[in-house]
Amino acid sequence: MSSPEARIDTSKAHSARVYDYILGGKDHYLVDAEAGDAMCRHWPALPVHMRENRRFMHRAGHYLAKEQGIRQFLDIGTGLPTAPNLHEIVQDVAPESRVVYVDNDPIVLAHARALLQSSPEGATTYVDADMNDPEAILGSAEFRQLLDLEQPVGLMLIGILHFIMPPEDRRLVQRLLEPLPSGSFLAMTIGTGDFAPEEVGRVAREYAQQGMPMELRDLDVATSFFDGMELVEPGVTQVHKWRPGAEQQGIDDRTIAMYGAVARKV
Repeated sequence: MSSPEARIDTSKAHSARVYDYILGGKDHYLVDAEAGDAMCRHWPALPVHMRENRRFMHRAGHYLAKEQGIRQFLDIGTGLPTAPNLHEIVQDVAPESRVVYVDNDPIVLAHARALLQSSPEGATTYVDADMNDPEAILGSAEFRQLLDLEQPVGLMLIGILHFIMPPEDRRLVQRLLEPLPSGSFLAMTIGTGDFAPEEVGRVAREYAQQGMPMELRDLDVATSFFDGMELVEPGVTQVHKWRPGAEQQGIDDRTIAMYGAVARKV
């Protein structure tokens, strides 16, 4: 079996590495930097947007651990390790928390050891799999061994759904929720062009030209992904408006192209 490094294609930009580049990370290649620069020329607010997507994950994870008592999490589309990671957020609240990380990018796999630095009381593991193949995730030894499906799970789908095309998007979300017991939660962010349609549309076209097609969704469509679930207040809103902290003060709505929400499975 080839090593993760051997599977890395440095001739094409990859969304995880572009994300890393725009946020000032070091785990990317020239092709990713060039793609990121092109996207930021189309929409200079892109770094602000990406930071707020990450901060939503922090707040949602903290909320689920602290206010809902969730002690196990399934994080799909993890991306490159950028501290604090989900396990650091939730284990700060409850050191016994367990996190299963999932991603299919070999560069993320190569850096996965940074995701596995769990507290002694808790545990983390990494599954090399794709959201488009939910059976590989749900059938993995890591998922089955680390998560107790008699207890609620926090399913985190952060910054990934806009790369999943309809009609498969709804089926995949529902399939991932299916084995999770009542009382589990879904935390998800959903890309939108509602607030800066021209600029975000140009970014989406740039992604597509780089081989990463993207689907943007309006508020009604974004909200429909949570049908049949109990939305946590304030419901589906731009990510910087979901239970904001001091860091979110003064952010212009036009700089954020992501809806976010947390909902409980009944």
